[in-house]
Amino acid sequence: MIHTKVCDLLQVKYPLLQGGMAWVATAELAAAVSEAGGLGLIGAGSAPAEVVRQQILQVKALTKKPFGVNVYYLSPFVEEVMAVILEEGVKVITTGAGNPGKHIPKLKEQGIKVIPVVSSVALAKRMERTGADALIAEGMECGGHTGELTTMALLPQVVDAVKLPIIAAGGIADGRQLAAVLCMGAQGVQMGTRFICAAECIVHDHYKEAVLKAKDRDTVLTGYNGHYVRVLKNKLTREYQRLIKEGAGEEELEKLGIGRLRAAVVEGDVQMGSLMAGQVAAMVQKIQPAAEIIEEIMAEAHKVLEQSLRLFRKGEEA
Repeated sequence: MIHTKVCDLLQVKYPLLQGGMAWVATAELAAAVSEAGGLGLIGAGSAPAEVVRQQILQVKALTKKPFGVNVYYLSPFVEEVMAVILEEGVKVITTGAGNPGKHIPKLKEQGIKVIPVVSSVALAKRMERTGADALIAEGMECGGHTGELTTMALLPQVVDAVKLPIIAAGGIADGRQLAAVLCMGAQGVQMGTRFICAAECIVHDHYKEAVLKAKDRDTVLTGYNGHYVRVLKNKLTREYQRLIKEGAGEEELEKLGIGRLRAAVVEGDVQMGSLMAGQVAAMVQKIQPAAEIIEEIMAEAHKVLEQSLRLFRKGEEA
C-alpha cells in the first residue's frame, strides 16, 4: 500500500483527492470517492450556502468517511458557505481563486484542514505563511481555471520552497503519473478529469461522451487577461477565438461565458457549453465506478514503483 503524509493528514486510505469541480463534484461523486478510500470533494462553486449545506448533508448520509468542500473565493456567497462548513463540521476544505487567510483561525479552532490550490512558488509561500495545512500545486494541464506553469515545472519548485505536504494536480489520470509525482516529492494527487467519467458523477451523458471521444490535442485555453479556462474545443471556443481576434472587450467575452458550464453539465450542450477538461481527457477510456478507478490507479502506481525499485537495485548490483 502507498501511504504518505497526506493519508495521515486527511485520515484516508489513499493519497488521492477528487477535484472540487463546480457543478461536477456533487455529493454523489464525493461520497463515492471517500467511500473508496480517497478524499471526495463537493465543488461549492458559486452556489448559495443552503445548496452547499444540502450537498454536505447528502454526503453524510452516504458515507461516514472524511470528505471535503472546495471553496471558490470569487463566489458572492463565500462568507455564508464558510459559516455552513463550520456549522456542519466538514473535516477538510480546499480553496481556489483567493486567500483563505482570514478564515483560517476559525477553521483551525474546529480542526478543519485547509488546503489551497496554488499555481506559483510565490503563492505557495504566501499560503504557508497564512497557516495552510498542505498545498495543491496545480499545473496548467488541468481542466477549468489554469495557471501558467506545467505540473512538471511547478511541482518540484513548490516542493523545494515550502515545508508543507504537497499534492500534485493537473495532467494526472493514471497510476504511472501518480508514481511520477511521488518520485518528484509530492505526497499525493488531485484528479478531476478522470472522475468526470465516474459512474457516480451526475454530469450529462453528452458531457461524458465528449470526454471519452477527446483526442490528445482537443483542449484549448479560453479567457482573457490572465484568467484562462481549459475546455474541450467546440463551437463555443471557436466563438471565443473569433471575438478575441476581432478585438472584443472583456464585457462581451464575459457575457459569452455566462451560464456555459451549467449548459454543459446539466443540459448536455456540447456545442455551446463549457466542457471543462484537462489535457489528459484523451486518457479517459471508459465510464467506471469511482472505486474501480481508484483501485486501478493505486495498483498501477504500486506496480510502477516496484518496477522502478527493481531497476535501481539491478543498477546498484551492476
